[in-house]
Amino acid sequence: MNSIIENPNADLAYQKAILGSVSRTFALTIPLLPPAIEIVVGNTYLLCRIVDTIEDAAELSPAEKQSLSKLFLDAVLGTIPVASFVTPCLDALRGYSNIDELDLIAHTPIVLRILHTFPSRDQEAISRCVSIMSEGMSHFHNRQTQEGLKDLAEFEDYCYVVAGVVGELLTTIFSYHSPQFAKDIHRHERLALAFGQALQMTNILKDSPEDHARGVSWKPAQMSQAELLKIAYEKLQDSLSYILLIPANEIGIRRFCFLAFGLAVMTLEKIATRKEFGNKADVKLSRSTVWIFYGFTKLATSNDFLMKSFFYTASTHLKKLALVHS
Repeated sequence: MNSIIENPNADLAYQKAILGSVSRTFALTIPLLPPAIEIVVGNTYLLCRIVDTIEDAAELSPAEKQSLSKLFLDAVLGTIPVASFVTPCLDALRGYSNIDELDLIAHTPIVLRILHTFPSRDQEAISRCVSIMSEGMSHFHNRQTQEGLKDLAEFEDYCYVVAGVVGELLTTIFSYHSPQFAKDIHRHERLALAFGQALQMTNILKDSPEDHARGVSWKPAQMSQAELLKIAYEKLQDSLSYILLIPANEIGIRRFCFLAFGLAVMTLEKIATRKEFGNKADVKLSRSTVWIFYGFTKLATSNDFLMKSFFYTASTHLKKLALVHS
């Protein structure tokens, strides 16, 4: 507890620095949030990134992943000392190539110290999110096959535990910050799931060549890319509805969501123009495209018409696919 009192600024500086190392996208979007929310969302992202790192470690067996996921969850919930997770995790990942993610795991104590400075309601919401994600990914560790997930229902379940639950968490945090948003989102909570799932579907489709190369597919078996893009387009429509429910005066929250949304739209649109692609670099957005859109969000997020116009002009191929497969 002393380190929280003595060195809170150093802890926060580490959080900000490592966020930039493990995710360029979220390092761009999270600072757009109001300062109090920025710290909470940044911390949550790092916790989720640790869970993802365990899942992404191709050298680990499903049983090893499940064991490490449980240790991590126990450390987050405070039922074991954090060292009881960090030491075996780093030992198991000795051959892992991403040094930034290894550094993050080594500094799990800092991430948890920051977590424990938040109000109890934020801590409870984050713990719920990490619990569902960690336990859900453990469930799916045994389902990593070249053929893909069993069917669309299992795919939807997977997207929920890795991303839909994050949409729920963001909604909870945003609602604590904005009573007006809490009122407006009431009875429209399903849109929060769609927002998280749309971003995850983008990642699944974008990363599918690399996943295939390591003998894994997170797409539903027997479902074409075009059919998946149709579903993604529908979730993007719901995602835009979600963003439009955020009060216009909450510019930081709107911009955070719209930037992530817009990058997903443009990535999926690139995928929609190709029958197949062999590397995610083929559909990666250029740095100039990202920065131009980043600048555009400054204008668009206070104007519902501009946001809608962007979506409908930037998703023409997606819309055509959706109509063909409807």
